[in-house]
Amino acid sequence: MTSGGTALHGERADLLQTLDRHRGFLRYTVRDLTDEQAARRGTVSELCLGGLIKHVSGTEARWMRFAVGGAAAMEAEPVDWAGQFRMAEGETLAGLLAAYERVAAETDALVASLPDLDRAHALPAAPWFEPGAAWSVRRVLLHVIAETAQHAGHADIIREALDGAKTMG
Repeated sequence: MTSGGTALHGERADLLQTLDRHRGFLRYTVRDLTDEQAARRGTVSELCLGGLIKHVSGTEARWMRFAVGGAAAMEAEPVDWAGQFRMAEGETLAGLLAAYERVAAETDALVASLPDLDRAHALPAAPWFEPGAAWSVRRVLLHVIAETAQHAGHADIIREALDGAKTMG
């Protein structure tokens, strides 16, 4: 795998290839959709396909800020917890996908340039994190991979409910 012209090998290449594969599943799931379809809820949940792209993009960007600067960097920008799962007025699927591509490129470049995947930061205070726990960059990447894969599965269900199309199977 290459990132910004740099050939990556070993663990970094494996992690980024796995992340990119799941990003690809998510992007493929929204292929050929209109903005209206991307904004439509296909189940009883609040999730829509455009919202999932928006959420995964924002989540990846936040965790990469954490990887560099810890909890303070991650929390530097406010999060619209409900709005991140919906397409807002004026947002387009193409715009959300372009933003996701930028985040992916930034992540890939960051992972290629970091001197050490063992560098760790204390997690932010939250009920879902063990108090005092710290995550390495490696653990952050594994979390982003899991988050992306989970939401790619959600997206596949929503897409099938919309028009019968499936990503896999």
